[in-house]
Amino acid sequence: MSSVEKNIWVNTSFARSLLIQCLFVFAVMWIFAFSPRLHAETVSLSEEQAIQLFYQRNLNLLAARYNLESAQAQEIIAAAIPNPNISVQVWELSKNPNTNAPSAGCPIGTQTNPQNCGPGMWATLSQLIEMAGKRGLRMQSSAIAAQAAESDFRDAIRIFTNVVRDAYFGLLQAQKVRWLAQEMVNHYVEILASNRLRLQSGDISESDLLRVESESLRASSDLDNAQAAVEQAQGTLAVILNWPDKSMQFVAEDRFPQLKDIGQDLSRDAMINKALSLRPDLEGDKRRADQAEKDLELARRLKIPDITLDAGYALDPGNTNLNTGFVGISLPLPLFYQYQGEVSKAAVNLNQTRLAAEQTELGVRNDVVNAYANWVSTNAVVKRFEAELLNHATQTRDRMELAYRHGAATVLDFIDAQRTYKSVMLDYYTAAINRVNAYYELAKSLGVEPKADLMAQTDEPQKIRSDRLRTISTVDQAPAPAE
Repeated sequence: MSSVEKNIWVNTSFARSLLIQCLFVFAVMWIFAFSPRLHAETVSLSEEQAIQLFYQRNLNLLAARYNLESAQAQEIIAAAIPNPNISVQVWELSKNPNTNAPSAGCPIGTQTNPQNCGPGMWATLSQLIEMAGKRGLRMQSSAIAAQAAESDFRDAIRIFTNVVRDAYFGLLQAQKVRWLAQEMVNHYVEILASNRLRLQSGDISESDLLRVESESLRASSDLDNAQAAVEQAQGTLAVILNWPDKSMQFVAEDRFPQLKDIGQDLSRDAMINKALSLRPDLEGDKRRADQAEKDLELARRLKIPDITLDAGYALDPGNTNLNTGFVGISLPLPLFYQYQGEVSKAAVNLNQTRLAAEQTELGVRNDVVNAYANWVSTNAVVKRFEAELLNHATQTRDRMELAYRHGAATVLDFIDAQRTYKSVMLDYYTAAINRVNAYYELAKSLGVEPKADLMAQTDEPQKIRSDRLRTISTVDQAPAPAE
């Protein structure tokens, strides 16, 4: 083979290889460019929609709501006035009652023709009258119990809402990691195509190409792991939402929430005082202590007997007084037992509820201190990332990639820049999600709900149920997010 033919054969092989590499890159870029179509079935879910679905479907909240309704029913029972009792007695029952009775109401009979006057009848109406304000104390106690149940319900909302948010933002973090892994795969696809051409032209060694291919395989493995993490996060959120339709197709909106003012700029003491005045769990414990005081006072008044008034009318044809009315009064005499057990039990319950309120107050203080410290720390970390590290890591990666393409940097420098960029972005996503969680944890410790419109819906169960289909329909029809 002549030198000219050899050069032509080499150039033809090079052109063929170049064409194959270009077609490969074009095919990969086309797949990535139209990848949203592969996920057309995904359902975009906002934070608000996730919380609304939870309110509508979660059985624990429904149970808490039933407890509230039970307390309200008990309030009606406590306010009820005792019903009167009516009794009717008939006596002197025989074949010939009051035969020849010596009374003006009986006809006089003879020995051969005796006359009977009929049986006697006695109708009585009895009414219990509670003394010493016992009914009023029961009404006050049940009203306080209903208020405590309302506080418990709001506390359940406070806790469970953050559980939903943790799962939702866990899904968002998994999606961010998947997006980063996809970006790294895309970069290595382009670099590999370029390096194969450079290898044929002799610009790089085969060992350098193998290093880049190894990093490309690692990036693909990271993408597979990230996809698995997204599906696991979707499953976790679905379980918390009681697995609605299309649960495994939910994707979190690709945005971090706007952090409103919840008092995070206040002093530590001011935040503690705010939490002590707003926390529903502390309010519920204080209400139960107030209820225990009413129950203790009620137990002490039990030794004051209640009065039963009786009034009636008697018909006695065999008596001298044929028709007569009567009134009476009856009451128990607390001579042997004066309800010392009930008083002691109520006093113990009062001490226990007061102790529980004190422990809850200490817990509130501790929650605020820990949540505030976590918020300050995570907020500072994110600000440093956004102020310095993100731009620096991106610029370094881009400059090193450009230098490597032009042969001004080694493959190790290029790989190190890629790894550094990936590490910085992963740390940033983790820090950003940690700040969001810390923000909502601080709001929970203060007893504040940043999205007040969501809390308003929990006070209207009928409205929640009527909005259920509309909310789910909105979720199902939401457009898929851009990858």
